[in-house]
Amino acid sequence: MSVQSELKQTIQEMVDDHRGILAADESHPTIARRFKAIDVESSEENRRDWRSLLLTTAGLGDYISGVILFEETLGQKSEDGPPLPEVAWNQKIVPGIKVDKGTGPLSGAPGDLVTRGLDGLGERLKGYKARGARFAKWREVYPIDRHNPTLLGREANAEVLARYAAVCQELGIVPIVEPEVLMDGDHDIDRCATVTEQVLHAVFHALDRHHVAFEQMILKPNMVLPGKACRRAEPDEVAEATLQVMRRAVPAAVPSINFLSGGQGAEEATVNLNAINQLHGNAPWQLSISYGRALQQPALHAWLGRTENREAAQQALLKRARLNSLARKGEYDPAMEQH
Repeated sequence: MSVQSELKQTIQEMVDDHRGILAADESHPTIARRFKAIDVESSEENRRDWRSLLLTTAGLGDYISGVILFEETLGQKSEDGPPLPEVAWNQKIVPGIKVDKGTGPLSGAPGDLVTRGLDGLGERLKGYKARGARFAKWREVYPIDRHNPTLLGREANAEVLARYAAVCQELGIVPIVEPEVLMDGDHDIDRCATVTEQVLHAVFHALDRHHVAFEQMILKPNMVLPGKACRRAEPDEVAEATLQVMRRAVPAAVPSINFLSGGQGAEEATVNLNAINQLHGNAPWQLSISYGRALQQPALHAWLGRTENREAAQQALLKRARLNSLARKGEYDPAMEQH
């Protein structure tokens, strides 16, 4: 199969009108924090058990089309033998892989960050592909304060995202491009909208320079929200601001916008997704999810590291996935949380 055929097939299998992407790619420090909250040790065995629990949830493929895995998970096997990427694909959930190496300070732009990991990326991707990964994800983060992100910060991060995406497509791997404007801070929703629009313009200009095919990528942006220390915005306000920015900055050729939850609670993330889809009108893209904590958190607290809680945890995950599927159609109602 040609590289172009591989890319097209993966997009077809990941993008539809009712499913989303599960982000299960937490780094060791991040998953250690999540496990500590439920008094579970972050051992390799516990991490495998947790991610196996997620991927063996019966019926998950009805609502989830792709899963982003951490490198460790890509090589792990489920309890009854098959590799976890194969377990995912048995439900027609396309396995993918996080490939960035985390952030560090950006020289010349105090307060801005840039993500590392471009060195050796092509060889790593070949290895991941051989183990079943068909798409990849790379995250750049943009803190907001009085001076950040700077022009240099926006341009440098956009360049890194574009270089990553170009390498992916060259190897037949669909890139998820994730520019995340962070919720931390006391900025208002208008400031978030301005920064998000500037960031997305820079990203797509860089993608175009690097000849990245917009039709064969997925965008994973933040919703437009006020900072955590400002206030909580109503869903219709979030939807209006988010769609305005997306229409101004995201080319129609992009097949799907899969929003990250970015610190929102599980129900809040679903409510806001629902409002976006109720207001989307003739938007040219699918408007979906790539949630991590907002899908996993209820299941994690149902599990508590105990084998006897496995089924309850899977039902909690399935419920959140189903409610987000309804929100994709604008058919979610908060009353559904009680059932």
